[in-house]
Amino acid sequence: MKPLFTEREIRAVAIFLPLALLALTALLLARPKNEPAPSERTEPRSEEGTERIRATEFDPNTVTYEELREMGLTPNEAAGLIRYRSYDKIFRIPEDVATCYAIGDTLYRKLAPYIRIGRRYATAPNGYRPGRPIIRCQEPEPFRIDTVSARYLRAIGAMTERQAKTFVKWRDTHPIHDLDELRECYAVSDSLAAALEPYVIFPEETPVEPRFPIGLNAADSTQLLRVNGIGPRTAGRIVRYRERLGGFVRKEQLSEVEGMTESNYEKILRQIYCDSCEIRKIRINFATAEELAKHPYMPPPRLRKILKVRQLKGGWKTAEEFYDEDILKPDEADRMAPYLDFGIPSGSDDE
Repeated sequence: MKPLFTEREIRAVAIFLPLALLALTALLLARPKNEPAPSERTEPRSEEGTERIRATEFDPNTVTYEELREMGLTPNEAAGLIRYRSYDKIFRIPEDVATCYAIGDTLYRKLAPYIRIGRRYATAPNGYRPGRPIIRCQEPEPFRIDTVSARYLRAIGAMTERQAKTFVKWRDTHPIHDLDELRECYAVSDSLAAALEPYVIFPEETPVEPRFPIGLNAADSTQLLRVNGIGPRTAGRIVRYRERLGGFVRKEQLSEVEGMTESNYEKILRQIYCDSCEIRKIRINFATAEELAKHPYMPPPRLRKILKVRQLKGGWKTAEEFYDEDILKPDEADRMAPYLDFGIPSGSDDE
């Protein structure tokens, strides 16, 4: 008896069936998650079906299942709206309710007059409606910077809530006596400080002189904070510059510190002293290029010239030789001289 299917047809069916099964599985997996199951879909209400709706004002973003049921919605309609929200959907305008698959057009028309979108969720209007009150900033008046509240700074439009709270927190640990100290606060930009200047009343500064002047070369950052006019940021900058410099020869070198303001400079000078015995010197005839490059008085062009001449000559005995040989200008040599230790030049005879 002749078989119903040839061997070739059997093999084709054996290949086709797994492929068809895979294709069907892929279609089921690709089904949108937000699409409600057939059992969850509700038939649209007819006009007669909405007669029992007893709607009251509600916000679709916060209304509960029980409240929707009390308004006359069926279990499927109430649960459908709640489930719609669970997919991170937000109703920005009343018309968004009509996009919910559980709310048909007839039901939406019945609910529309009662939908109230809260300010938290509503889309902001492009412009103000006629007659809508506009919140204006309070006109600023002179205020004391040491007692002003975060609420007042917000009311005059000077800062946001976060900026104002940050400023007050900073102000309570960093006394402000002038505009320069006000600018040191990271929450106050230069433009904001300039705008506030006509209204700010600074507290009278009570000079707090230390019992003894502070030694600028020996004091650590904590001791420097005892000096009126030196804050944490300035103290750190002074210590870092002192390390590069090898110590301060004169108090006036404080003006070279980054961020030093003229008012703070004048205050600090009266409270410090310099001990030149604590200067760390550079052995100019033997120091490496890296050691010389760290010093702030040694710009790269001068450094290259010093290294070139030292290689040819062997070294120097006095600072005057630098400007005699046109290596440094006289003022540069005088400024650098206190930091140089000449020792015995290599390759020279003792006299």
